[in-house]
Amino acid sequence: MSTHSTIQIEMSRPGSQGAASINTQSLGGPIEMMGTAMSYARNLEIYGEGEPAEYLYKVVHGAVRTSKVLADGRRQIGAFYLPGDVFGIEGGDEHTYSAEAITDTRVIVIKRRALGNLAARDREVAQQLWAITGQELQRAQCHVMLLIKTAKERVVGFLLDMAARVANDGQVELPMSRQDIADYLGLTIETVSRTLTELERTAAIALPSSRQVVLRNRAVLGRLNG
Repeated sequence: MSTHSTIQIEMSRPGSQGAASINTQSLGGPIEMMGTAMSYARNLEIYGEGEPAEYLYKVVHGAVRTSKVLADGRRQIGAFYLPGDVFGIEGGDEHTYSAEAITDTRVIVIKRRALGNLAARDREVAQQLWAITGQELQRAQCHVMLLIKTAKERVVGFLLDMAARVANDGQVELPMSRQDIADYLGLTIETVSRTLTELERTAAIALPSSRQVVLRNRAVLGRLNG
């Protein structure tokens, strides 16, 4: 039986307006009350690689990518964060990736030190932070596993993962560009486009426009995902 989902791909550093399937557990309750809402225009940097990791961030609206530029000039995207996701978690005192708003984005910014002090006094907050940290580790592990697959498996896995994360009545909007997808999957944009065309030719997906993908047969895609 075929299953249909629609994925809209928006082909995305203007100025700021203000200062695997995993959906990271949201910071909520007293934690959110500690934060400050900030808005960032599309492609604006939220923080840079190597900068002090003084804050955690929760996406309220929009989308965020974390990335770093490799020694040979290539860009590697580490993760995509969608509404409800928390990012900026680090094992050390500096950010290992930079973070940018993919679209006009609103986030809640929470002081890391203040949050740590609260967790020391509040067991529920400490458990919530532990869960979020574990999910971030799982996200990184899933990304590593994705990068050892074939190009087709990577593209299919990405589509299925994003459909699981942001599906709404079978329809999914992807804010990231195909170049973003390629940099996340460790592929060229040509390989991503060629793979999508091949999947359409085999009727696993449909491409009604350059910005849309329809998942026509989840069973087939599941097998292709390995």
